Amino acid sequence: MFARAFRVRANTNIKGSDRRKLRSDVAAAFPTLSTEQLAELVPNKEELNVIKIHSHKGEAITVYMNHRNPILFEVEKVLYPTVYTLWVYPDLLPAFATWPPVLQKLAGGADLMLPGVVVPPSGLPQVQRGTLCAVTLLGNRAPVAVGVATMSTEEMLAAGMKGKGFAVLHTHLDHLWEYGDKSSPPTLAPLVTDSAAMERAADEEELQGKEPGSSCSPEPEQHVDIRDLSLKDRDTCAELLRKEELHENRAAEPAEDASTEDQQEAEDSRTPQEQMDALFNQCFFHALKCKVKKSDLPLLTSTFLGSHMVSCCPAGKQLDIKKSSYKKFSKFLQCMQHQRILQVKELSKGVESIVDVDWKHPDIKAFAMPEGFSSASAAQDSKSEDREQVYHAPEIIPLYGVSTKMIPLFQESGHRKGSVLSSSEVRNIIINYVKSNELVDETNKNFVKVNAILCDCLLDKSEQDEISHLKWDELLSRCLERLQPLHQVTFSGQEPVVRKGNIEPIDISIAQRSSNKKVTIIKNLELYGLDPQCVANTLQQKVQASATISPAPGTKDRVQVQIQGNQVHHLAKMLLEEYQLPRKYIQGLEKAPKLGRKK
Repeated sequence: MFARAFRVRANTNIKGSDRRKLRSDVAAAFPTLSTEQLAELVPNKEELNVIKIHSHKGEAITVYMNHRNPILFEVEKVLYPTVYTLWVYPDLLPAFATWPPVLQKLAGGADLMLPGVVVPPSGLPQVQRGTLCAVTLLGNRAPVAVGVATMSTEEMLAAGMKGKGFAVLHTHLDHLWEYGDKSSPPTLAPLVTDSAAMERAADEEELQGKEPGSSCSPEPEQHVDIRDLSLKDRDTCAELLRKEELHENRAAEPAEDASTEDQQEAEDSRTPQEQMDALFNQCFFHALKCKVKKSDLPLLTSTFLGSHMVSCCPAGKQLDIKKSSYKKFSKFLQCMQHQRILQVKELSKGVESIVDVDWKHPDIKAFAMPEGFSSASAAQDSKSEDREQVYHAPEIIPLYGVSTKMIPLFQESGHRKGSVLSSSEVRNIIINYVKSNELVDETNKNFVKVNAILCDCLLDKSEQDEISHLKWDELLSRCLERLQPLHQVTFSGQEPVVRKGNIEPIDISIAQRSSNKKVTIIKNLELYGLDPQCVANTLQQKVQASATISPAPGTKDRVQVQIQGNQVHHLAKMLLEEYQLPRKYIQGLEKAPKLGRKK
């Protein structure tokens, strides 16, 4: 419900009589709250506001705010608590636990599927269909989501814990949570009765000679931190992020003391998606342990994938994020960030970088180099131009946004201010508008009659009394000129990013330094997924000249490469031929030194 941004319509303070009515409604909705708790949740004198909002689907929602945090929201006269309220009263609703990686999916708007629900030894809470429930992460009693059960507990068990279990309404990390102070969930230990039940179940398993490690559930003394899970367990947990049809019961993984043949059979029985997940995990930890150094940070995520992880891929295999359960490399890194292995930030708009790595993380320390890989790795590392060979130029598509002035021309086709269109879509909309309004000139079909809307949208005031017809190409060009310029950038393995304006080209300039020496300065490399440090190192090796990195003037998060001498020739060859960047996105190639004539 709050996975996307909402629109605030009104914000008012709640008066005395309205507060009493709200307190009465809360008491009726949540009878387990004591009188003191009700007074704390809906205070008499402290500031308490009500906000009227509309969700992205147009739903009218009332949100109640206390201490600048949303505490309740009301949809169709039904009250629901927010995560901020549930952190204070964690036992207000029956709670169901899930795995930490699932939270990102829930915050993105997904419902909680039953294969993602962890069944404790003490059993699931008894609920009926339509019961309001809380969702927690394994090992922490602090709720991270609020949802409605789509079936009763008996129906869940009868269905073999398959299918949709809960329709999720609100989560930690969604836009309603962002409307508050954005605090993190507290760490609340599981109830003593639950812990005792888990210990008894573990003792029974040991008596029966079972291996607890074959399950995705951690041992009783483990907490919510997913770093406590083994690499094998996390691969199993990654299945919970997939589509429902992949949530089938599979044979348990082989025990640690199983024979090599049994393990090989288990590996062969995995689906291609499971194998790709395991390959990404292997290459990820291999790259962090053996390739990336602290001095490389911050490191572009595209460079980390293309240069470091790809070089760690075993011979005969190929990394393909589309064939994994993550589908996008950014989602894979989000999962790793959630496990506190690394930290990713958007240092430049739309371009993410790895800014920190916890090399003391148990999983990095525990990672063992695959057998027979060292020779293949050395062969790849010996290639001095390895980084350039794996770089893939981003796909850049010009787009257009409907501006305020152009709304009358586009509203007939169902578009409004801010709608994003491609040039072909704009062309089709204009052609359909002209034809539906019979504006094609009868005597000369190359011209279009200018009606009142076209006049207001496309003509300047000085032209409105003079121009009555426009040629088709002029009509379309004027339309594109008056739309808001946008562009979409898609990096390999990442989701498309739409930015305002036209993309800035890679800027190459020549500057004069002391003693009449020249230097070549390159800017905006980050916008195209190029690592400035990588470019500087490569240029330095090619031309045998000093290269440095420094902050780009007039920008906050970008850097520029500076190399001695006029190196535009070498730079042009690298950008155009090796990196395969289109010439139109490079500015300053004409500044290359002219070759002197031989006498």
